[in-house]
Amino acid sequence: MGEMGKFQLGVIGALFLSVASSVSIVICNKALMSKLGFPFATTLTSWHLMVTFCTLHVAQRLNLFVTKSIDMKTIMLFGFLNGVSIGFLNLSLGFNSVGFYQMTKLAIIPFTVMLETIFLKKQFSQKIKFTLFLLLVGVGVASITDLQLNFVGTIISLLAIITTCVSQILTNTIQKKLNVSSTQLLYHSAPFQAAILFVSGPIVDQLLTNQSVFAYKYSSTVLAFIILSCLIAVSVNFSTFLVIGKTSPVTYQVLGHLKTCLVIGFGYTLLHDPFNGRNIIGILIAIFGMVLYSYFCLEENKKKQLLGDLSLASQVKDKDSSPLLVGKNMDNQEEENHEAKKFSKDSTN
Repeated sequence: MGEMGKFQLGVIGALFLSVASSVSIVICNKALMSKLGFPFATTLTSWHLMVTFCTLHVAQRLNLFVTKSIDMKTIMLFGFLNGVSIGFLNLSLGFNSVGFYQMTKLAIIPFTVMLETIFLKKQFSQKIKFTLFLLLVGVGVASITDLQLNFVGTIISLLAIITTCVSQILTNTIQKKLNVSSTQLLYHSAPFQAAILFVSGPIVDQLLTNQSVFAYKYSSTVLAFIILSCLIAVSVNFSTFLVIGKTSPVTYQVLGHLKTCLVIGFGYTLLHDPFNGRNIIGILIAIFGMVLYSYFCLEENKKKQLLGDLSLASQVKDKDSSPLLVGKNMDNQEEENHEAKKFSKDSTN
């Protein structure tokens, strides 16, 4: 199997792991918060990250992966930004209606496209933009029920969008620029993300629920669901970094909306949530948009690979034919060889 085939299998595996783990943790957390009355989402996220770091630390001690040194300032900034984005998203849900919160999540895709176009000079074809628009319309129809605006909630939502987009773009950029794996990046950044949320989580949750996580009475059932949630979160956090590193922030957001559609479906099937024809139409439009997005992405990747292969073949051909095209006598060749050796020696020194 070629390198491209292995890469595509890796991407498919990462996407499947991300969807399976995310849908599982949403169902678990929904049962924990809705059915068992544990509403402290931000604090729970800090526990997720601490368990993730501890799991990766054990894996590193067992030599399951090798750590790689990363600049401390980069990691601290990255971890801080990720932690803050999670906090803002949770605050957005608390200060806005569910419909406006869904609008906030939908806005992450076009904002990410805009940032990558302006700052990273990345080009998005009209086909890709159309499929993203179709996807957003479908998810909007399926999930948005009410839109209630308020000034504080709008500001928090804007901050949530900005920090989430930048942190996800950095997740992709750091892995590619510094040549680190998703596991290595997550291992270094998880403690900083956990620390930010561990401090701010109880405060944010107090603002949103008017309850203290320290005064909550923990039953054995609640503790069992918290442990299960933390274990699933290891897979969620790992697959998030893996998907963004192997694909792009936009693709990860597209995948996130697929999860939304699946959660709506599973919510109806397992938890008997309300479900109507509007949900069905929205989900079908969204899935159609996702299928088109996947198809056009594969099509563009194949074209890029073909152009790369042609360029490489052209370079090899030019290199092989250069001695036949350039007419030089033996004296000139010996002189050039002497200069090349001299240059190599000087470079070594």
